[in-house]
Amino acid sequence: MKLKIGTSVTIDKDFTSEGEKYKSRIVDIEHDCIMIDYPTNMETGRTAFFLDGTQLLVSFVDDMKMAYVFRTEVLGRLNRGIPMLQLMYPGDSELIKIQRREFVRVDTPLDVAVNKDGKVFQLVAEDISAGGMAVNLAQAALEQDDIVEVTIVLPFKNNSITYVRVNARVIRIWEKDGRGIASLQFDQIDPESRQQVIRLCFERQLKKRNE
Repeated sequence: MKLKIGTSVTIDKDFTSEGEKYKSRIVDIEHDCIMIDYPTNMETGRTAFFLDGTQLLVSFVDDMKMAYVFRTEVLGRLNRGIPMLQLMYPGDSELIKIQRREFVRVDTPLDVAVNKDGKVFQLVAEDISAGGMAVNLAQAALEQDDIVEVTIVLPFKNNSITYVRVNARVIRIWEKDGRGIASLQFDQIDPESRQQVIRLCFERQLKKRNE
């Protein structure tokens, strides 16, 4: 099993209109199910109480920095010294794995603030994945191998907005349709932020698939 006790997970209601996102961690594992702490809302910090049968989408990043996503449902509640939520685990074969070199990249415009040596450039992204992104340079004075701090605005389909801040390296400067483009590789991104980027990519993929 790819999951292990102590793994942090991010949860939402399978991209339904509510769109609230929650965080939790694995506290126990059985053959076909996992137990997690009661999830807390990532915006309000309030504890969530899901009804049995609630459909959820769970994502996590393992020790090898590989990201996984799987669908599950609430099986019930347990108390083994601490209150726990029991979720169905579909098995490793049902995990969607995205290795670093295979991160799904989606074409989507996003507002981005790039901080280089204290000077901030307001730019627009061409595309994004959990491993990096491409941004329109406009008048930004970026050069290959620059190390920058990037703040990315992630608008989710329920109109909620998450801000992710990462360190990145400029790996290439190139042109597209006469416009300067910088390809950025995320050097330092915490697992929760990476999960949020992955979540946005999945939302955009699902939207494109449904159109």
